Amino acid sequence: MNGTVAGPRTRYRGVGGNPWAWAAAAALPVAFLAAFFVWPVTALVARGFVVDGKWSLAGVQEVLAAPRTWRILAQTLTQAVLGTLGSVVLGVPGAYVLYRCRFPGRRLARAVVSVPFVLPTVVVGVAFAALFAPTGLFGSLGLQESLAGIVAALVFFNYSVVVRTVGALWSRLDPRAEDAARTLGAGRARVLATVTLPALAPAIASAAALVFLFCASAFGVVLVLGGESYGTIETEIWYQTTQLLDLSAAAALSILQLLVVGASLMIAGATRARQERALRLSGNRVDAPLRASDLPAVLVTAAVVLGLLVLPMVSLVWRSFVTADGIGAANYAALSGAAGAFTVSVWQALANSLVIGLAATGLAVGLGLLVSYVLSRRPASAPGRRVMRTVDAVFMLPLGVSAVTVGFGFLITLNRPPLDLRSSWVLIPIAQAMVALPLVVRTLLPTLRAIDPRLHEAAATLGAGPGRVVATIDTPFALRGLGLAVGFAFATSLGEFGATSFLSRPDRPTLPVVIFQLIGRPGAENFGMAMAASVVLAVLTALVMGLAEWIGPKEVHPW
Repeated sequence: MNGTVAGPRTRYRGVGGNPWAWAAAAALPVAFLAAFFVWPVTALVARGFVVDGKWSLAGVQEVLAAPRTWRILAQTLTQAVLGTLGSVVLGVPGAYVLYRCRFPGRRLARAVVSVPFVLPTVVVGVAFAALFAPTGLFGSLGLQESLAGIVAALVFFNYSVVVRTVGALWSRLDPRAEDAARTLGAGRARVLATVTLPALAPAIASAAALVFLFCASAFGVVLVLGGESYGTIETEIWYQTTQLLDLSAAAALSILQLLVVGASLMIAGATRARQERALRLSGNRVDAPLRASDLPAVLVTAAVVLGLLVLPMVSLVWRSFVTADGIGAANYAALSGAAGAFTVSVWQALANSLVIGLAATGLAVGLGLLVSYVLSRRPASAPGRRVMRTVDAVFMLPLGVSAVTVGFGFLITLNRPPLDLRSSWVLIPIAQAMVALPLVVRTLLPTLRAIDPRLHEAAATLGAGPGRVVATIDTPFALRGLGLAVGFAFATSLGEFGATSFLSRPDRPTLPVVIFQLIGRPGAENFGMAMAASVVLAVLTALVMGLAEWIGPKEVHPW
Protein backbone atom coordinates (compact mmCIF):
# COMPACT_ATOMS: atom_id res chain seq x y z
CA MET A 1 0.00 0.00 0.00
CA ASN A 2 2.80 2.40 0.84
CA GLY A 3 4.37 1.78 -2.54
CA THR A 4 1.21 2.66 -4.44
CA VAL A 5 0.69 5.86 -2.47
CA ALA A 6 4.26 7.04 -2.30
CA GLY A 7 4.97 6.44 -5.97
CA PRO A 8 2.88 9.21 -7.50
CA ARG A 9 3.24 11.55 -4.56
CA THR A 10 7.03 11.68 -4.66
CA ARG A 11 6.90 13.23 -8.12
CA TYR A 12 6.16 16.52 -6.39
CA ARG A 13 6.58 16.64 -2.64
CA GLY A 14 3.38 18.00 -1.12
CA VAL A 15 0.02 19.24 -2.40
CA GLY A 16 -0.87 15.82 -3.68
CA GLY A 17 1.87 15.85 -6.29
CA ASN A 18 -0.23 18.12 -8.51
CA PRO A 19 2.03 20.18 -10.80
CA TRP A 20 -0.86 22.57 -11.52
CA ALA A 21 -0.83 23.56 -7.86
CA TRP A 22 2.84 24.53 -8.14
CA ALA A 23 2.18 26.42 -11.35
CA ALA A 24 -0.57 28.39 -9.60
CA ALA A 25 1.70 29.14 -6.62
CA ALA A 26 4.42 30.37 -8.96
CA ALA A 27 2.09 32.52 -11.11
CA LEU A 28 2.04 35.59 -8.83
CA PRO A 29 5.84 35.81 -8.25
CA VAL A 30 6.49 35.22 -11.95
CA ALA A 31 4.06 38.00 -12.90
CA PHE A 32 5.71 40.34 -10.37
CA LEU A 33 9.17 39.51 -11.70
CA ALA A 34 8.04 40.01 -15.29
CA ALA A 35 6.39 43.37 -14.62
CA PHE A 36 8.93 44.91 -12.26
CA PHE A 37 12.22 43.33 -13.33
CA VAL A 38 12.23 41.72 -16.75
CA TRP A 39 10.26 44.48 -18.47
CA PRO A 40 12.23 47.45 -17.04
CA VAL A 41 15.61 45.79 -17.59
CA THR A 42 14.69 44.64 -21.12
CA ALA A 43 13.41 48.10 -22.02
CA LEU A 44 16.60 49.62 -20.70
CA VAL A 45 18.76 47.25 -22.74
CA ALA A 46 16.66 47.92 -25.84
CA ARG A 47 17.16 51.67 -25.44
CA GLY A 48 20.89 51.15 -25.90
CA PHE A 49 20.18 49.90 -29.44
CA VAL A 50 17.95 52.83 -30.45
CA VAL A 51 19.45 55.95 -32.04
CA ASP A 52 17.19 58.75 -33.31
CA GLY A 53 14.19 56.48 -33.01
CA LYS A 54 15.73 53.68 -35.11
CA TRP A 55 17.41 50.41 -34.20
CA SER A 56 21.15 50.83 -34.49
CA LEU A 57 24.40 49.59 -32.97
CA ALA A 58 25.94 53.06 -33.21
CA GLY A 59 25.16 54.03 -29.61
CA VAL A 60 26.61 50.85 -28.15
CA GLN A 61 29.64 51.04 -30.43
CA GLU A 62 30.27 54.65 -29.41
CA VAL A 63 30.23 53.76 -25.74
CA LEU A 64 32.40 50.67 -26.23
CA ALA A 65 34.90 52.66 -28.29
CA ALA A 66 35.35 55.29 -25.56
CA PRO A 67 38.58 54.87 -23.51
CA ARG A 68 36.64 55.93 -20.40
CA THR A 69 34.39 52.87 -20.72
CA TRP A 70 37.29 50.44 -20.71
CA ARG A 71 38.96 52.28 -17.86
CA ILE A 72 35.74 51.99 -15.84
CA LEU A 73 35.40 48.29 -16.73
CA ALA A 74 39.00 47.64 -15.71
CA GLN A 75 38.42 49.42 -12.40
CA THR A 76 35.24 47.40 -11.82
CA LEU A 77 36.97 44.07 -12.42
CA THR A 78 40.06 45.08 -10.43
CA GLN A 79 38.03 46.10 -7.40
CA ALA A 80 35.91 42.95 -7.65
CA VAL A 81 38.91 40.62 -7.91
CA LEU A 82 40.82 42.28 -5.06
CA GLY A 83 37.71 42.42 -2.88
CA THR A 84 37.07 38.73 -3.53
CA LEU A 85 40.65 37.70 -2.79
CA GLY A 86 40.71 39.71 0.43
CA SER A 87 37.37 38.31 1.60
CA VAL A 88 38.38 34.69 0.91
CA VAL A 89 41.90 34.90 2.37
CA LEU A 90 40.63 36.54 5.57
CA GLY A 91 37.30 34.72 5.69
CA VAL A 92 38.55 31.10 5.65
CA PRO A 93 40.36 31.39 9.02
CA GLY A 94 37.26 33.12 10.38
CA ALA A 95 35.08 30.24 9.18
CA TYR A 96 37.29 27.79 11.07
CA VAL A 97 37.30 29.74 14.33
CA LEU A 98 33.59 30.64 14.34
CA TYR A 99 32.16 27.35 13.05
CA ARG A 100 34.65 24.61 13.85
CA CYS A 101 35.82 25.75 17.28
CA ARG A 102 33.82 26.09 20.48
CA PHE A 103 34.41 28.96 22.89
CA PRO A 104 32.43 31.36 25.12
CA GLY A 105 30.91 34.23 23.16
CA ARG A 106 30.92 32.43 19.81
CA ARG A 107 27.29 33.31 19.13
CA LEU A 108 27.97 37.00 19.80
CA ALA A 109 31.02 36.89 17.52
CA ARG A 110 28.94 35.36 14.73
CA ALA A 111 26.35 38.11 15.13
CA VAL A 112 29.02 40.83 14.94
CA VAL A 113 30.39 39.27 11.76
CA SER A 114 26.91 39.01 10.20
CA VAL A 115 25.83 42.63 10.70
CA PRO A 116 28.14 44.34 8.10
CA PHE A 117 26.55 42.42 5.22
CA VAL A 118 23.21 44.19 5.69
CA LEU A 119 24.46 47.62 6.75
CA PRO A 120 23.42 50.38 4.34
CA THR A 121 26.12 50.99 1.74
CA VAL A 122 25.97 54.73 2.28
CA VAL A 123 26.57 54.25 6.02
CA VAL A 124 29.61 52.07 5.37
CA GLY A 125 30.94 54.56 2.84
CA VAL A 126 30.55 57.38 5.37
CA ALA A 127 32.21 55.28 8.10
CA PHE A 128 35.28 54.53 5.99
CA ALA A 129 35.38 58.09 4.67
CA ALA A 130 35.53 59.35 8.26
CA LEU A 131 38.29 56.84 9.02
CA PHE A 132 40.40 57.85 5.99
CA ALA A 133 39.73 61.60 6.13
CA PRO A 134 42.76 63.84 6.85
CA THR A 135 41.48 64.31 10.40
CA GLY A 136 40.51 60.63 10.76
CA LEU A 137 42.35 57.83 12.55
CA PHE A 138 44.06 56.65 9.35
CA GLY A 139 44.24 60.04 7.67
CA SER A 140 48.02 59.96 7.47
CA LEU A 141 47.96 56.81 5.28
CA GLY A 142 46.54 58.64 2.26
CA LEU A 143 43.69 56.18 1.74
CA GLN A 144 41.05 58.79 0.95
CA GLU A 145 39.62 58.16 -2.55
CA SER A 146 41.99 55.24 -3.05
CA LEU A 147 41.68 51.72 -4.43
CA ALA A 148 42.90 50.27 -1.12
CA GLY A 149 40.17 52.10 0.78
CA ILE A 150 37.45 50.82 -1.55
CA VAL A 151 38.75 47.24 -1.34
CA ALA A 152 38.82 47.44 2.46
CA ALA A 153 35.17 48.52 2.46
CA LEU A 154 34.25 45.70 0.05
CA VAL A 155 35.92 43.15 2.32
CA PHE A 156 34.04 44.69 5.25
CA PHE A 157 30.77 43.93 3.47
CA ASN A 158 31.58 40.46 2.17
CA TYR A 159 33.67 38.91 4.94
CA SER A 160 30.55 37.37 6.48
CA VAL A 161 29.54 35.78 3.15
CA VAL A 162 32.75 33.74 3.15
CA VAL A 163 32.66 32.99 6.87
CA ARG A 164 29.10 31.70 6.86
CA THR A 165 29.24 29.86 3.54
CA VAL A 166 32.52 28.07 4.25
CA GLY A 167 31.74 27.66 7.94
CA ALA A 168 28.43 25.88 7.20
CA LEU A 169 30.34 23.11 5.39
CA TRP A 170 33.41 23.12 7.64
CA SER A 171 31.26 22.54 10.71
CA ARG A 172 30.01 19.28 9.14
CA LEU A 173 33.26 17.82 7.78
CA ASP A 174 34.09 14.39 9.17
CA PRO A 175 37.29 14.85 11.21
CA ARG A 176 38.41 11.25 10.67
CA ALA A 177 40.07 12.01 7.32
CA GLU A 178 42.20 14.71 8.94
CA ASP A 179 42.98 12.42 11.89
CA ALA A 180 44.07 9.65 9.52
CA ALA A 181 46.40 12.02 7.66
CA ARG A 182 48.00 13.14 10.92
CA THR A 183 48.41 9.51 12.02
CA LEU A 184 50.33 8.87 8.79
CA GLY A 185 52.71 11.68 9.69
CA ALA A 186 51.29 14.66 7.79
CA GLY A 187 51.84 18.02 9.45
CA ARG A 188 49.07 20.53 10.12
CA ALA A 189 49.86 22.60 7.01
CA ARG A 190 49.90 19.52 4.78
CA VAL A 191 46.61 18.25 6.20
CA LEU A 192 45.06 21.64 5.53
CA ALA A 193 46.37 21.74 1.96
CA THR A 194 45.71 18.13 0.94
CA VAL A 195 42.64 17.13 2.95
CA THR A 196 40.69 20.05 4.39
CA LEU A 197 40.82 22.69 1.64
CA PRO A 198 39.92 20.21 -1.16
CA ALA A 199 36.89 19.14 0.91
CA LEU A 200 35.93 22.80 1.39
CA ALA A 201 36.48 23.70 -2.27
CA PRO A 202 32.76 23.74 -3.22
CA ALA A 203 31.94 26.18 -0.40
CA ILE A 204 35.00 28.36 -1.07
CA ALA A 205 34.18 28.54 -4.79
CA SER A 206 30.54 29.35 -4.06
CA ALA A 207 31.49 32.11 -1.62
CA ALA A 208 34.07 33.57 -4.00
CA ALA A 209 31.59 33.66 -6.89
CA LEU A 210 29.01 35.47 -4.79
CA VAL A 211 31.50 37.93 -3.36
CA PHE A 212 32.75 38.76 -6.85
CA LEU A 213 29.15 39.37 -7.90
CA PHE A 214 28.52 41.69 -4.94
CA CYS A 215 31.81 43.55 -5.45
CA ALA A 216 31.24 44.01 -9.19
CA SER A 217 27.80 45.52 -8.55
CA ALA A 218 28.77 47.65 -5.52
CA PHE A 219 27.31 51.14 -5.75
CA GLY A 220 26.88 53.24 -2.62
CA VAL A 221 30.25 52.49 -1.05
CA VAL A 222 32.12 53.16 -4.33
CA LEU A 223 30.14 56.33 -4.97
CA VAL A 224 31.08 57.70 -1.54
CA LEU A 225 34.69 56.49 -1.36
CA GLY A 226 35.75 56.56 -5.02
CA GLY A 227 35.26 60.23 -5.72
CA GLU A 228 36.25 61.24 -9.24
CA SER A 229 39.24 58.91 -9.35
CA TYR A 230 37.64 55.50 -8.94
CA GLY A 231 34.33 54.28 -10.23
CA THR A 232 32.53 51.20 -11.47
CA ILE A 233 30.07 50.51 -14.25
CA GLU A 234 27.39 50.94 -11.61
CA THR A 235 28.46 54.43 -10.59
CA GLU A 236 29.06 55.37 -14.22
CA ILE A 237 25.44 54.51 -15.07
CA TRP A 238 24.32 56.75 -12.24
CA TYR A 239 26.66 59.54 -13.41
CA GLN A 240 25.53 59.37 -17.05
CA THR A 241 21.87 59.39 -16.02
CA THR A 242 21.72 61.94 -13.20
CA GLN A 243 24.57 64.29 -14.10
CA LEU A 244 24.83 64.18 -17.91
CA LEU A 245 21.26 63.05 -18.70
CA ASP A 246 22.72 60.73 -21.36
CA LEU A 247 20.22 57.88 -21.19
CA SER A 248 21.54 56.13 -24.29
CA ALA A 249 25.07 55.92 -22.89
CA ALA A 250 23.70 54.68 -19.55
CA ALA A 251 21.66 52.04 -21.35
CA ALA A 252 24.70 50.87 -23.30
CA LEU A 253 26.70 50.66 -20.08
CA SER A 254 23.86 48.63 -18.54
CA ILE A 255 24.24 46.12 -21.35
CA LEU A 256 27.94 45.80 -20.53
CA GLN A 257 27.14 45.35 -16.87
CA LEU A 258 24.52 42.70 -17.62
CA LEU A 259 27.16 40.70 -19.46
CA VAL A 260 29.49 40.81 -16.45
CA VAL A 261 26.68 40.03 -14.03
CA GLY A 262 25.26 37.26 -16.22
CA ALA A 263 28.60 35.47 -16.34
CA SER A 264 29.00 35.90 -12.58
CA LEU A 265 25.50 34.52 -11.93
CA MET A 266 26.17 31.44 -14.07
CA ILE A 267 29.35 30.71 -12.14
CA ALA A 268 27.65 31.42 -8.80
CA GLY A 269 24.77 29.09 -9.67
CA ALA A 270 27.09 26.26 -10.64
CA THR A 271 29.24 26.64 -7.52
CA ARG A 272 26.16 26.88 -5.29
CA ALA A 273 24.87 23.60 -6.70
CA ARG A 274 28.21 21.94 -5.84
CA GLN A 275 28.07 23.42 -2.36
CA GLU A 276 24.53 22.14 -1.75
CA ARG A 277 25.55 18.66 -2.87
CA ALA A 278 28.53 18.77 -0.52
CA LEU A 279 26.29 19.85 2.37
CA ARG A 280 23.85 17.03 1.67
CA LEU A 281 26.69 14.50 1.75
CA SER A 282 28.22 15.92 4.94
CA GLY A 283 27.47 14.70 8.43
CA ASN A 284 26.33 16.26 11.67
CA ARG A 285 27.90 19.37 13.16
CA VAL A 286 31.35 18.90 14.64
CA ASP A 287 33.22 21.37 16.84
CA ALA A 288 35.92 21.22 19.45
CA PRO A 289 37.38 23.53 22.11
CA LEU A 290 40.07 25.94 20.99
CA ARG A 291 43.58 24.51 21.07
CA ALA A 292 47.00 26.12 21.18
CA SER A 293 47.52 25.20 17.52
CA ASP A 294 44.49 27.33 16.62
CA LEU A 295 46.24 30.52 17.77
CA PRO A 296 47.20 31.78 14.26
CA ALA A 297 43.60 31.48 13.01
CA VAL A 298 42.30 33.10 16.20
CA LEU A 299 44.71 36.04 15.86
CA VAL A 300 43.81 36.61 12.21
CA THR A 301 40.10 36.44 13.00
CA ALA A 302 40.40 38.77 15.99
CA ALA A 303 42.40 41.28 13.95
CA VAL A 304 39.82 41.27 11.15
CA VAL A 305 36.79 41.50 13.45
CA LEU A 306 38.24 44.25 15.63
CA GLY A 307 40.30 46.13 13.06
CA LEU A 308 38.22 45.84 9.90
CA LEU A 309 34.65 45.32 11.12
CA VAL A 310 34.38 47.06 14.49
CA LEU A 311 36.88 49.92 14.17
CA PRO A 312 35.16 51.76 11.25
CA MET A 313 31.85 51.72 13.10
CA VAL A 314 33.46 52.89 16.35
CA SER A 315 35.15 55.68 14.40
CA LEU A 316 31.79 56.64 12.89
CA VAL A 317 30.16 56.84 16.32
CA TRP A 318 33.04 58.94 17.67
CA ARG A 319 32.96 61.37 14.73
CA SER A 320 29.19 61.79 15.17
CA PHE A 321 29.89 63.50 18.53
CA VAL A 322 32.63 65.80 17.20
CA THR A 323 31.35 69.34 16.68
CA ALA A 324 32.88 72.73 16.01
CA ASP A 325 32.67 73.44 19.74
CA GLY A 326 34.17 70.13 20.87
CA ILE A 327 32.56 66.87 21.90
CA GLY A 328 28.78 66.92 22.29
CA ALA A 329 25.40 65.85 20.97
CA ALA A 330 24.81 68.90 18.77
CA ASN A 331 24.90 66.82 15.58
CA TYR A 332 22.07 64.66 16.89
CA ALA A 333 20.09 67.70 18.01
CA ALA A 334 20.40 69.12 14.50
CA LEU A 335 18.65 66.05 13.03
CA SER A 336 15.27 67.58 13.83
CA GLY A 337 15.89 70.42 11.37
CA ALA A 338 15.75 70.42 7.56
CA ALA A 339 18.38 68.15 6.04
CA GLY A 340 20.51 69.27 3.13
CA ALA A 341 18.49 70.13 0.02
CA PHE A 342 15.32 68.62 1.48
CA THR A 343 12.53 70.34 3.35
CA VAL A 344 12.10 67.41 5.73
CA SER A 345 14.15 66.51 8.79
CA VAL A 346 16.32 63.44 9.20
CA TRP A 347 13.74 62.01 11.59
CA GLN A 348 11.04 62.39 8.95
CA ALA A 349 13.32 60.72 6.41
CA LEU A 350 13.81 57.88 8.90
CA ALA A 351 10.02 57.57 9.27
CA ASN A 352 9.76 57.42 5.46
CA SER A 353 12.37 54.66 5.40
CA LEU A 354 10.51 52.66 8.05
CA VAL A 355 7.15 52.90 6.28
CA ILE A 356 8.65 52.06 2.89
CA GLY A 357 10.77 49.29 4.43
CA LEU A 358 7.74 47.67 6.07
CA ALA A 359 5.83 47.73 2.79
CA ALA A 360 8.82 46.31 0.88
CA THR A 361 9.36 43.63 3.53
CA GLY A 362 5.76 42.46 3.41
CA LEU A 363 5.91 42.25 -0.37
CA ALA A 364 9.30 40.49 -0.49
CA VAL A 365 8.44 37.95 2.22
CA GLY A 366 5.03 37.14 0.75
CA LEU A 367 6.49 36.54 -2.70
CA GLY A 368 9.53 34.81 -1.24
CA LEU A 369 7.36 32.28 0.59
CA LEU A 370 5.64 31.32 -2.65
CA VAL A 371 8.90 31.10 -4.60
CA SER A 372 10.66 29.10 -1.87
CA TYR A 373 7.72 26.75 -1.53
CA VAL A 374 7.75 26.00 -5.26
CA LEU A 375 11.54 25.63 -5.46
CA SER A 376 11.58 23.24 -2.49
CA ARG A 377 9.75 20.64 -4.60
CA ARG A 378 11.92 17.95 -6.20
CA PRO A 379 10.29 16.55 -9.36
CA ALA A 380 11.20 12.97 -10.24
CA SER A 381 11.60 13.66 -13.95
CA ALA A 382 14.75 15.19 -15.45
CA PRO A 383 12.79 17.88 -17.38
CA GLY A 384 11.00 18.85 -14.16
CA ARG A 385 14.30 19.24 -12.32
CA ARG A 386 15.67 21.38 -15.15
CA VAL A 387 12.61 23.61 -14.95
CA MET A 388 13.14 24.03 -11.20
CA ARG A 389 16.82 24.95 -11.69
CA THR A 390 15.84 27.47 -14.34
CA VAL A 391 13.20 29.05 -12.10
CA ASP A 392 15.72 29.19 -9.25
CA ALA A 393 18.27 30.98 -11.46
CA VAL A 394 15.67 33.43 -12.78
CA PHE A 395 14.61 34.52 -9.29
CA MET A 396 18.25 35.01 -8.32
CA LEU A 397 18.81 37.52 -11.13
CA PRO A 398 17.85 40.58 -9.02
CA LEU A 399 20.64 39.59 -6.63
CA GLY A 400 23.25 40.44 -9.24
CA VAL A 401 21.64 42.88 -11.61
CA SER A 402 22.34 46.42 -10.57
CA ALA A 403 19.75 48.13 -8.39
CA VAL A 404 20.73 51.24 -10.33
CA THR A 405 19.73 49.46 -13.54
CA VAL A 406 16.41 48.44 -11.98
CA GLY A 407 15.68 51.97 -10.79
CA PHE A 408 16.69 53.45 -14.13
CA GLY A 409 14.47 50.89 -15.89
CA PHE A 410 11.53 51.87 -13.70
CA LEU A 411 11.86 55.48 -14.80
CA ILE A 412 11.61 54.68 -18.50
CA THR A 413 8.89 52.01 -18.34
CA LEU A 414 6.53 52.63 -15.42
CA ASN A 415 5.51 56.09 -16.59
CA ARG A 416 2.53 55.22 -18.77
CA PRO A 417 -0.55 52.97 -18.68
CA PRO A 418 -1.16 50.23 -17.72
CA LEU A 419 1.47 50.83 -14.98
CA ASP A 420 1.85 54.57 -14.57
CA LEU A 421 3.60 54.61 -11.20
CA ARG A 422 6.47 57.07 -11.64
CA SER A 423 4.79 59.73 -9.52
CA SER A 424 3.68 57.26 -6.84
CA TRP A 425 5.65 56.47 -3.67
CA VAL A 426 4.76 52.76 -4.02
CA LEU A 427 7.39 52.46 -6.72
CA ILE A 428 10.15 52.58 -4.08
CA PRO A 429 8.93 49.64 -1.95
CA ILE A 430 8.39 47.64 -5.14
CA ALA A 431 12.00 48.28 -6.18
CA GLN A 432 13.29 47.49 -2.70
CA ALA A 433 11.22 44.30 -2.57
CA MET A 434 12.78 43.21 -5.84
CA VAL A 435 16.26 43.73 -4.36
CA ALA A 436 15.35 41.84 -1.15
CA LEU A 437 13.46 38.97 -2.79
CA PRO A 438 16.52 36.78 -3.59
CA LEU A 439 17.75 37.06 0.01
CA VAL A 440 14.35 35.99 1.32
CA VAL A 441 14.31 32.98 -1.01
CA ARG A 442 17.86 31.97 -0.08
CA THR A 443 16.90 32.18 3.61
CA LEU A 444 13.63 30.22 3.44
CA LEU A 445 14.62 27.61 0.86
CA PRO A 446 17.05 25.58 3.03
CA THR A 447 14.44 25.12 5.77
CA LEU A 448 11.80 23.93 3.31
CA ARG A 449 14.22 21.62 1.51
CA ALA A 450 15.12 20.09 4.87
CA ILE A 451 11.62 18.57 5.16
CA ASP A 452 11.81 14.77 4.97
CA PRO A 453 9.62 13.68 2.01
CA ARG A 454 8.47 10.72 4.08
CA LEU A 455 6.47 13.14 6.23
CA HIS A 456 4.41 14.13 3.17
CA GLU A 457 3.99 10.50 2.19
CA ALA A 458 2.86 9.50 5.68
CA ALA A 459 0.37 12.37 5.85
CA ALA A 460 -1.03 11.49 2.42
CA THR A 461 -1.29 7.82 3.42
CA LEU A 462 -3.32 8.83 6.46
CA GLY A 463 -5.71 10.76 4.22
CA ALA A 464 -4.52 14.35 4.76
CA GLY A 465 -5.52 16.67 1.95
CA PRO A 466 -3.12 19.12 0.27
CA GLY A 467 -4.17 22.03 2.47
CA ARG A 468 -3.69 20.08 5.66
CA VAL A 469 -0.27 18.84 4.53
CA VAL A 470 0.78 22.44 3.93
CA ALA A 471 -0.64 23.63 7.26
CA THR A 472 0.72 20.84 9.47
CA ILE A 473 4.07 20.02 7.87
CA ASP A 474 5.35 22.73 5.54
CA THR A 475 4.19 25.81 7.46
CA PRO A 476 5.97 24.97 10.76
CA PHE A 477 9.23 24.46 8.85
CA ALA A 478 8.76 27.70 6.95
CA LEU A 479 8.18 29.59 10.20
CA ARG A 480 11.63 28.51 11.42
CA GLY A 481 13.29 30.66 8.79
CA LEU A 482 10.65 33.37 8.60
CA GLY A 483 12.15 35.60 11.30
CA LEU A 484 15.54 35.66 9.60
CA ALA A 485 13.91 36.26 6.21
CA VAL A 486 11.93 39.21 7.58
CA GLY A 487 15.10 40.61 9.17
CA PHE A 488 17.11 40.41 5.95
CA ALA A 489 14.30 41.92 3.90
CA PHE A 490 13.69 44.80 6.32
CA ALA A 491 17.40 45.57 6.81
CA THR A 492 18.00 45.47 3.06
CA SER A 493 15.06 47.79 2.41
CA LEU A 494 16.16 50.26 5.09
CA GLY A 495 19.59 50.66 3.54
CA GLU A 496 18.76 50.32 -0.17
CA PHE A 497 20.25 53.23 -2.09
CA GLY A 498 20.85 52.24 -5.73
CA ALA A 499 17.29 52.11 -7.03
CA THR A 500 15.98 54.54 -4.40
CA SER A 501 18.43 57.23 -5.52
CA PHE A 502 16.56 57.31 -8.85
CA LEU A 503 13.04 56.98 -7.50
CA SER A 504 13.02 59.00 -4.26
CA ARG A 505 10.90 62.17 -4.34
CA PRO A 506 12.18 65.44 -2.78
CA ASP A 507 9.20 65.61 -0.43
CA ARG A 508 9.51 61.96 0.64
CA PRO A 509 13.23 61.03 0.75
CA THR A 510 14.56 57.96 2.52
CA LEU A 511 17.33 58.23 5.10
CA PRO A 512 20.14 56.83 2.87
CA VAL A 513 19.29 59.44 0.21
CA VAL A 514 19.38 62.23 2.81
CA ILE A 515 22.74 61.00 4.17
CA PHE A 516 24.24 61.04 0.68
CA GLN A 517 22.93 64.57 0.13
CA LEU A 518 24.41 65.73 3.42
CA ILE A 519 27.92 64.42 2.75
CA GLY A 520 27.86 66.05 -0.69
CA ARG A 521 27.21 69.52 0.74
CA PRO A 522 29.98 71.71 2.17
CA GLY A 523 30.15 72.63 5.82
CA ALA A 524 31.06 70.90 9.07
CA GLU A 525 27.43 71.00 10.24
CA ASN A 526 26.22 68.98 7.24
CA PHE A 527 29.05 66.48 7.69
CA GLY A 528 28.25 66.13 11.40
CA MET A 529 24.59 65.55 10.65
CA ALA A 530 25.56 62.90 8.09
CA MET A 531 27.67 61.16 10.76
CA ALA A 532 24.84 61.23 13.29
CA ALA A 533 22.22 60.09 10.77
CA SER A 534 24.50 57.24 9.68
CA VAL A 535 24.85 56.08 13.28
CA VAL A 536 21.07 56.11 13.71
CA LEU A 537 20.57 54.04 10.56
CA ALA A 538 23.40 51.63 11.43
CA VAL A 539 22.08 51.03 14.95
CA LEU A 540 18.56 50.42 13.66
CA THR A 541 19.82 47.97 11.03
CA ALA A 542 21.99 46.14 13.57
CA LEU A 543 19.07 45.84 15.98
CA VAL A 544 16.85 44.42 13.25
CA MET A 545 19.44 41.83 12.25
CA GLY A 546 20.32 41.00 15.85
CA LEU A 547 16.67 40.25 16.59
CA ALA A 548 16.33 38.25 13.39
CA GLU A 549 19.43 36.18 14.17
CA TRP A 550 18.18 35.53 17.69
CA ILE A 551 14.76 34.25 16.65
CA GLY A 552 15.83 32.58 13.41
CA PRO A 553 17.43 29.17 12.77
CA LYS A 554 21.12 29.23 13.51
CA GLU A 555 22.32 27.28 10.47
CA VAL A 556 20.46 29.17 7.75
CA HIS A 557 22.30 31.69 5.59
CA PRO A 558 21.00 33.37 2.43
CA TRP A 559 23.94 32.43 0.21
